Amino acid sequence: MGVDFGKTANDYARYRTVFPPELFGRLAELRVGVAGQRLVDVGTGTGVLARVFAAAGCTVTGLDVAAEMLDQAREQDKAEGVSVTYQVGGAEETGLPSHEWDVVTAGQCWHWFDRPRVAAEVRRLLVDGGALAICYRDYSGEVSEAAEELVHAYNPTWPLGGLTFDNRPEWVAELRDAGFDSFQHIGFDTTVEFTHEQWRGRMRSSNGVGGSLTREQVAAFDAELATLLRERFPPEPLLVPHRIWGIVARAVGA
Repeated sequence: MGVDFGKTANDYARYRTVFPPELFGRLAELRVGVAGQRLVDVGTGTGVLARVFAAAGCTVTGLDVAAEMLDQAREQDKAEGVSVTYQVGGAEETGLPSHEWDVVTAGQCWHWFDRPRVAAEVRRLLVDGGALAICYRDYSGEVSEAAEELVHAYNPTWPLGGLTFDNRPEWVAELRDAGFDSFQHIGFDTTVEFTHEQWRGRMRSSNGVGGSLTREQVAAFDAELATLLRERFPPEPLLVPHRIWGIVARAVGA
């Protein structure tokens, strides 16, 4: 699937929802993202995870293949008064030093990677006993189903509609093969409010729309989605269910 999130970086930065505080509280209980830790956030995008961990007192490096996304991350960091070191790079081959990192995180991106290669690279980065945390926020419900039907109308071969990433035993198996154990799972449900404008921006930022369609197609999709929302879901804010979940694994010592 040919996706370029750089094309939709503005919408991504403005309209993608952040992870809720409860997730970071649960991660902190598992000694992930606490003050003093050295942390790498792969597939960092606009720095949604990286910023929170930096604010908590971690030394954070964020990597992403899309320079435009990192530009947005730097702008948001500046506005919030936090400092993250960003560099353009893939998660499969980071170029970072071996065994010098306490935590590696991946938010909303693990499915995009060559997972076995990334698992091996993360193990190389981590100190013995270091943590890998994979985090997701998956939407569901009538509003998202209607929006995804429209995505398929514009992008018929889009493969990710209707997918959620919770409970992926094959990911656990791959991580075991790469030298991880002590798996701990996080999962809870929440509801996120969107105005019509915000939901339209959220959908424009998706891989199946802004990340892969032409500018003209995105504009046509957005106009049709606006009509759909007015006719089928007129009350604002929209209440969109989300599933928040994560896997935390530990790097096995030598």
